[in-house]
Amino acid sequence: MIDRSAYYDDAQWERFLTVAEGKETPFILVDLGIIRRNYERLAQLFPFAKQYYAVKANPAPEIITLLKNLGSNFDIASRWELDKVLSLGVTPDRISYGNTIKKARDIEYFYEMGVRLFATDSKTDLHNIASKAPGSRVYVRILVEGSQSADWPLSRKFGCHPDMAYNLLVEAKQLGLEPCGISFHVGSQQRDIGQWDEAIAKTNYLFRALEEEEGIKLSMINMGGGFPAHYTVPTHELTTYAREITRYLHEDFGENLPEIILEPGRSMVGDAGIIVSEVVLVSRKNNTALQRWVYTDVGKFNGLIETLDEAIKYPVVTALPAGLKEGDVILAGPTCDSMDIIYEKSGYQLPLSLAPGDKLYWLSTGAYTSSYAAVEFNGFPPIKTYFIEE
Repeated sequence: MIDRSAYYDDAQWERFLTVAEGKETPFILVDLGIIRRNYERLAQLFPFAKQYYAVKANPAPEIITLLKNLGSNFDIASRWELDKVLSLGVTPDRISYGNTIKKARDIEYFYEMGVRLFATDSKTDLHNIASKAPGSRVYVRILVEGSQSADWPLSRKFGCHPDMAYNLLVEAKQLGLEPCGISFHVGSQQRDIGQWDEAIAKTNYLFRALEEEEGIKLSMINMGGGFPAHYTVPTHELTTYAREITRYLHEDFGENLPEIILEPGRSMVGDAGIIVSEVVLVSRKNNTALQRWVYTDVGKFNGLIETLDEAIKYPVVTALPAGLKEGDVILAGPTCDSMDIIYEKSGYQLPLSLAPGDKLYWLSTGAYTSSYAAVEFNGFPPIKTYFIEE
């Protein structure tokens, strides 16, 4: 069985269990104290950077309010996210419209609400920004091909080749916009720190070329997210990421760094959450099958979509005593959909005595769970979240 103590100490675990008592499964528990510490630690390790929390990771008002009060800025993907953060008292100068795929009328709405910082990666979108958000600051997102090495890659759909980024920034100035910088994203849950080195080098090339050839002096690098939460596949510690990325920045840009933006999402809230579920059924497909099928009341459609292709491997533990004999299991969700198989090939093991009614705890599930969950698939309601106050 996975060692729970490698993820949460006894005091943290007791807080989770106390709040979980008596609640109908499945549900998510989120410890706001862990999020506070994650924010403060990132600020300590990157004292020169501004944090723009990626709201899509977990848009709960409790989390947004906490981070707002800590001084965070916010990366926004839609007008609905914008409305939420504004309603919670976030001022538009702390907001970046980081989605490169947006309607012209949504750009106009952001501009009317006071937002002046926009991402782009295409000519059509750039012209929409110039038309609907005149004079705004724009930054161009470049492709990072190596992001495929991340557990949850973000390449191909987003970003453009550096040569196109160069042209877009030149055109942005011609259109009356303020070309301010470059952004990239090395992929979510990125374990290869070298991907930042390559992306920063491309960014440095664009900074130098645009200033020397076009007289455009960029002032900002948005390094996106990519820092990991703690799942079953080992990662470097955040201190190692910070040390190496800081070194890459100074190697390319010297001591006078441009404005640096980080967009933490998974690393900010992932470890703060636990999904509590119940075993619905344990069965075998034939009399000699070695693997048991363990069906739970949480699955791909109500919180665990990132287990698609078994990409994100959450630690799963039970409340059963330690030392029990274990066996291989296939974990599957409750819906009438054959896609709702969570883990089949990743070698999960659970106690042989596991039975219907036993609890399963899915660790480090604070990010991309509640925000991904279906509204009413098979009639199941959206998964609830409960918060542990600091």
